[in-house]
Amino acid sequence: MRSHDRHHHGGRDQATVPGTADASMRHLLTALGLIGAFMVAEVITGALAGSLVLLADAGHMLTDVGALAASVWAARLARRPAGGVWTYGLKRAEILSAAVNGVTLAAIGLVIVVEGIRRLVSPPPVAGAVVLAVALVGVVVNLLATWVLAKGDRSSLNLRGAFAHIVTDLYAFIGTAAAGAVILTTGWRRADAVASLLVAALMARAAWQLLRDAGRILLQGAPEGVDLAEVRNHLRTVEHVVDVHDLHAWTVTSGLPTLSAHVVVENHCFDTGHAPQLLDALQACLAGHFDVAHATFQLEPATHAGHEKEIHA
Repeated sequence: MRSHDRHHHGGRDQATVPGTADASMRHLLTALGLIGAFMVAEVITGALAGSLVLLADAGHMLTDVGALAASVWAARLARRPAGGVWTYGLKRAEILSAAVNGVTLAAIGLVIVVEGIRRLVSPPPVAGAVVLAVALVGVVVNLLATWVLAKGDRSSLNLRGAFAHIVTDLYAFIGTAAAGAVILTTGWRRADAVASLLVAALMARAAWQLLRDAGRILLQGAPEGVDLAEVRNHLRTVEHVVDVHDLHAWTVTSGLPTLSAHVVVENHCFDTGHAPQLLDALQACLAGHFDVAHATFQLEPATHAGHEKEIHA
């Protein structure tokens, strides 16, 4: 039995390109500065105006500042080189951050739903003019933050998590501005609650997408777009390959899919020294049909199966 490990780099891996990582970090820090500055201004405005609505919204903004700060922290961890027990480095920190962002979006959405229903039943007095003015400023700030993050590496699940927070904030401020205008012109106070429930629905959708994608990576699911049955069939077409088993594919972090397999080959490949050429053929087959950055193949003769206690499909 021979074990071979080769790495194919069919394209530049976004998870490991320093320039891309540095740019994403700058985008996150810029968005964090914009949102943090607006949150402080909103707290001061809410306190001076005696507006509980604005103070509550500032509390919501605080969770966004925390989410962005966590994304920055995770991005810094992901840039650390592999070593010691961390054989892949700390790249998964970005996926954990995305999962946390998904959970916080879901939690905030739930709070908004409960409060929105309460306000539908018993609408409190709302200062429409103040709400409208602050919401319009919030729209501008979140548009800037959204524009900044949109320029980053959108294949990064960590950046997507931060982006989801900012975009839902943008929707929230647009809804708040619309509600403020309705209250100001018609006096219908329930407009605030209706807008909040619509925003909560958007937050639930964003949370589900983040948790679904992060969960697929954390639970070692096959990368999206990689059909293992199709991979196995392609590898079996390589000359001298008898069978393929113990085929696994997973994603280390965004943009870093990985695959491993045990490949049963004809016995004479080892006797004639043909194994290296066969390994190259397997890599070429994989590179030609699938976008997998790292692949490890274990070449083995048919007789080796008796030495493996558990063979997976």
